[in-house]
Amino acid sequence: MTKFDEATQAIRVDDGTYDVCIDPGYAIGGPLNGGYLMAVILRAAVDASPFDHPVSTTAQFLKAPAPGPAQVKVEPLKAGRTAAFARATLVQDGVAQIESLITTATLNDVGPIYAEKSAHDMPALEDCVKLPDPKPESGMTLSAQMELLFDPPTIGWLTGNPTGRPESRAYFRMAEPQDPDPYVLALAVDALPPVVFSAGARGWAPTVDLTWHLRALPAPGWLTLLGSGRLISDGWFDEEVEVRDSAGRLVAQARQLARVGRG
Repeated sequence: MTKFDEATQAIRVDDGTYDVCIDPGYAIGGPLNGGYLMAVILRAAVDASPFDHPVSTTAQFLKAPAPGPAQVKVEPLKAGRTAAFARATLVQDGVAQIESLITTATLNDVGPIYAEKSAHDMPALEDCVKLPDPKPESGMTLSAQMELLFDPPTIGWLTGNPTGRPESRAYFRMAEPQDPDPYVLALAVDALPPVVFSAGARGWAPTVDLTWHLRALPAPGWLTLLGSGRLISDGWFDEEVEVRDSAGRLVAQARQLARVGRG
């Protein structure tokens, strides 16, 4: 079991209740990463399901959970021959923190009937760059859990040269050797810096609503994350992320609605 597996572990208490422990190692300057929190919820939801994989997840972030004990309450809604539907709520100190609707199914390793090619060709790994290590006092513990190698233009904001477009692109893998699985993908779809940074905004950009789809089980190796946005307006922005595995297959898609940071 890897550290990430331990940090997302859900222990069954009864048919609809799971004990979890929110790990402080996935913080982004104070708040915890939304992808990590979704992975915690999905561990419980899949365990309670007759199927193996979380193929669609919609999460609404009502509050920002704190590190420490919490529970996931899973309410089955319907189960059919090929898919099951459930509501899963992350609860801490008796207060709902995240509400989610989750569809589970069992994916098979089959070739696609149609597969669109990636809209962007990434540079070679050796031509991509890391962000500087955060200062210990920043509270950015998430960066120690994963490796991100960025397409250089998309982190021009770091030196005061944003591209002016909402975009972010990087290669991703866990810092501890681990083949990607659906729970790693839940983290990956929310692992990029907010795309508004590249449009000139700064500061914590809290996610309000995030939906992601698991499209295929990923091959071992680096994942490619392609992030973009369509509209920044009135303090809100959208972010879409496409995840491809080391074989170039589309394995996850995500869209979130978030607030523009005030930093």
